[in-house]
Amino acid sequence: MRPPARKGSTLLDVGHEFDSPMYHDAVGQFDRVAELMGLDKNVAARLRVPQKSTIVAFPFRRDTYKDVETIFGYRVQHLTTMGPTKGGIRYAPDVNLGEVAALAMLMTWKCAIVGVPFGGAKGGVRIDPMQLSRAELQRVTRRYTMEIINVIGPEKDIPAPDLGTNEQVMAWLMDTYSQYVGHAVPAIVTGKPPALGGSVARREATGRGLVFLIPQAANAIGLDGNGLDVAIHGFGNVGLYAAIAAQQAGHKVIAVSDISGGIYNPDGIDVPSAQKWVQEHKYLEGYPEADHITNEQLLGLECDVLIPAAVQGVINTDTARDVKARIIIEGANNPTTIEGDEILREREVFIVPDILANAGGVTVSYFEWVQDVQKYFWTENETVARLREIMTKAFDDVYSISISENVDMRTAALIKGIKRVADAKLVRGVFP
Repeated sequence: MRPPARKGSTLLDVGHEFDSPMYHDAVGQFDRVAELMGLDKNVAARLRVPQKSTIVAFPFRRDTYKDVETIFGYRVQHLTTMGPTKGGIRYAPDVNLGEVAALAMLMTWKCAIVGVPFGGAKGGVRIDPMQLSRAELQRVTRRYTMEIINVIGPEKDIPAPDLGTNEQVMAWLMDTYSQYVGHAVPAIVTGKPPALGGSVARREATGRGLVFLIPQAANAIGLDGNGLDVAIHGFGNVGLYAAIAAQQAGHKVIAVSDISGGIYNPDGIDVPSAQKWVQEHKYLEGYPEADHITNEQLLGLECDVLIPAAVQGVINTDTARDVKARIIIEGANNPTTIEGDEILREREVFIVPDILANAGGVTVSYFEWVQDVQKYFWTENETVARLREIMTKAFDDVYSISISENVDMRTAALIKGIKRVADAKLVRGVFP
């Protein structure tokens, strides 16, 4: 069932194009807050759908050479009002237009919340990167880049890594774009290797940003913010660096997990040891220095802070009632369903929502883009200090709104993000 359109909205005509559970949730959250704010109905109708959506289908040749498949790719730009658009590219076998559109919308609010001068965008290629050789991954990336090359650019739309992509994929994308225009353009992507102009702190940024917010979240509920027990659902780019940052900050990481399952040690997991195990064995499965649990069991562990840092929808009607953490800091995009969110609010779990909590990634991406454009680079200490300043200020702003408006943190974050975007829309007006 697609979300109902507001009166005067064009979503009745185009909503089926973005039909997906994630898009329904994103629009549902927006509608609820737009109504609460009394948002201008014309602006609300405009923000419910992306401004630009590109769908491509292209041939992909396997290493066997005789096998040629047709691959679908997407690039969605939700908002072009406030500057270039910004957002990651994910490679996944089930990615679709609705998912990408939802993530682009969330990226718009995320950029507005931390004050980054970007609109939201997202891209995707419907393929399983785990089944590709390095040569196949490179061919997919370069062909996809050529398919969307007219809609991206350093002053137009700047991609970044996401699920299933990494620094190397961004390097290939940058090289393909640079070959096309005839000169090197480092600012076309962020999250690329430092040797090509990437930020020295970009890889760790999202995980670090999550941990920066733990003391403030703890203080908000009257909990001592030092030495807390932390469980992390996910041990990829976000979860790993959140675990490292949490341990460095003096917290005890009692559990982490990946697609193979979770590991648990109430006395604390040796994060570098677990990281080394994954580097050697690919997955956490078989790690000898902790008890093995399921991903679902990890979500229900006794802990102070739960960080869902893997995929969307893991905290839902089936799992939300089992959550025992007092604080949830959302590292993944959309890890909590609308139904799960309602259950957690009823149980008075303090949630730092994804559009605030994981904005460290886009913040440091912005830093990288600025440095590439200016051709002047900062030290890691400068980058981390500026990230901490922006993330903690954004939390304070959102928490102040939650108190003054008597709303939860997710609603407060959306109020802050939507208001900034709506103000920009209204002041620019309608062309022609």
